[in-house]
Amino acid sequence: MIKAAYIHIPFCEHICHYCDFNKVFLKGQPVGDYLGSLEKEMEIALLETPTRHLDSIFIGGGTPTALNEQQLEKLCAIIKKQLPYDSSTEYTFEANPGDLTEEKLQLLYDAGVNRLSFGVQTFNDELLKRIGRVHRAKDVFHSVEAAKKIGFKNISIDLIYSLPGQTLKDFKETLETSFTLDIVHYSGYSLIIEPKTVFYNLMRKGKLPTPGEDVEAEMYALLMEQMDKHGFKQYEISNFAKTGYESRHNITYWDNEWYFGFGAGAHGYVNGMRRSNHGPLKKYMEPIANGQLPVLEEHKVTLEEQMEEEMFLGLRKRDGVSISRFKEKFGRDPINLFEDQIVQLAGKELIAVCEDQIKLTRQGRFLGNEVFQSFIG
Repeated sequence: MIKAAYIHIPFCEHICHYCDFNKVFLKGQPVGDYLGSLEKEMEIALLETPTRHLDSIFIGGGTPTALNEQQLEKLCAIIKKQLPYDSSTEYTFEANPGDLTEEKLQLLYDAGVNRLSFGVQTFNDELLKRIGRVHRAKDVFHSVEAAKKIGFKNISIDLIYSLPGQTLKDFKETLETSFTLDIVHYSGYSLIIEPKTVFYNLMRKGKLPTPGEDVEAEMYALLMEQMDKHGFKQYEISNFAKTGYESRHNITYWDNEWYFGFGAGAHGYVNGMRRSNHGPLKKYMEPIANGQLPVLEEHKVTLEEQMEEEMFLGLRKRDGVSISRFKEKFGRDPINLFEDQIVQLAGKELIAVCEDQIKLTRQGRFLGNEVFQSFIG
């Protein structure tokens, strides 16, 4: 059963220095044609795999809210026509602070969008400039306030730490400022420098002064400590929420469930197949015009891979992997199946087995990648 849909809008008015997602500058792009292709892709996919109800819909990018009001209205109308959802569905739009006019916010709210995720990254204006963001701290307050006024209650922000030139004091101030927003969800990620980004090129030239691993670990410790202090439960390595506001869409990924991926460069997991779409707009739109899905790569996930994925995705969650759910799903006991890895990681105090759960220890959260890699055959 497919519970979720991710929709990719690849247009941006500005490209950030750290971003390696599939995106293009908005100016001069065939947005109308792209939305038409998106609708047709949904139609083809749902004919192939009929679905009664989606638990979550997530529109990411790029910058979905960079679309103008008419384009946003068209996108929401396409989603309403093609996808089976109702008011119980978690329906999220990613947004940049400062992008959302009151008209756009009202339009999204009227279309049934009930969750907003703002890419804030930091409240230090100097750092925002350095990482290529165009918004400033004041825009965050304005956007969150405007969203609340319209009626949005489920608001999340993304923060990035270990930024070039960022100090522990800077990050502490960003956290303190963020708690004054009175919102229900936070995602906090350490900066990862990906190939084909401005930051990658600077790093190769030795011109990117990042804080280093020790300070990064201190920042993560501070993040966990401050979130806990302010009543946010860490339900996944990088995600914190007030009770009842955990991201159902992201939990779909970590529970290793199936989901649709629509749009250029989007990834999906449908009927045991992991798929990725063509990224360039022309290559994405061409097969759809011929009535075919725009699949670039497709991989049938073997039983062995499914079990490995269940472990390394599930261990990202605070509650870890449920032993009974694993047995129910695969007919195997994960304790026996991964005995060597579990003994070794428990010996290093990176994971613990408690009743029905295999989960990361606090120390394990700092060394998550080492743990996850142990389960990849």
